[in-house]
Amino acid sequence: MTTELHRNAAVSRGLAEPLTFAQKEALQRAVAKIVALGEQIGVSADQMIQLLQSGLTVRELLEYLAARAGEVV
Repeated sequence: MTTELHRNAAVSRGLAEPLTFAQKEALQRAVAKIVALGEQIGVSADQMIQLLQSGLTVRELLEYLAARAGEVV
């Protein structure tokens, strides 16, 4: 939530710049890896989206996935 507040503040001050092509590609690769990990441990992309929409931060989502991955292994 705090990160979202910082992002919103940056956007409102005009500090957020559009992503470069390379940044977009890196972000897409990162998301694809997260989705692949989720699928391996039984968490669908839709479930991850619901968790984020319910207030989980990206960091908390990654910690949750890491914990689940430890249970599966």
